[in-house]
Amino acid sequence: MLFNRVWELLEEDRTPDRDVEMLHAAHASRHHWWAAGAGPVRLLRGEWQISRVYATLGRPEPALVHARLALELSERQQVDAFDTAYAHEAAARAHLLAGTRGAARRHVVEARRLLDRIDDDEHRGLLEADLATIEL
Repeated sequence: MLFNRVWELLEEDRTPDRDVEMLHAAHASRHHWWAAGAGPVRLLRGEWQISRVYATLGRPEPALVHARLALELSERQQVDAFDTAYAHEAAARAHLLAGTRGAARRHVVEARRLLDRIDDDEHRGLLEADLATIEL
């Protein structure tokens, strides 16, 4: 429920109050999954979403922190190509916002490399669309 609410908020024109709601909902969603004993994929997706929220709000430092957490989960838990690619997408977006274009470029390249390993057409399309919004 909270994860989906964050998506709704990401896609709408928000007020400052809605920005605060979005931020808290993203953190609460991630915490909820952790408390419920969710597996590494859910936790990674929670970190990815928090990073995306911070990037959307123009806050590079916390966006980088949560992108790194997503990447660490992907490496430690050996999740599938889709989720690993999205961890790189989060890192690219956060690095671009932080002004570290070289690092952003490396993460985009890695995410695109992983596209070939994603069998689900819908998942591949989602990732391609998100990567297209990262203007290097």
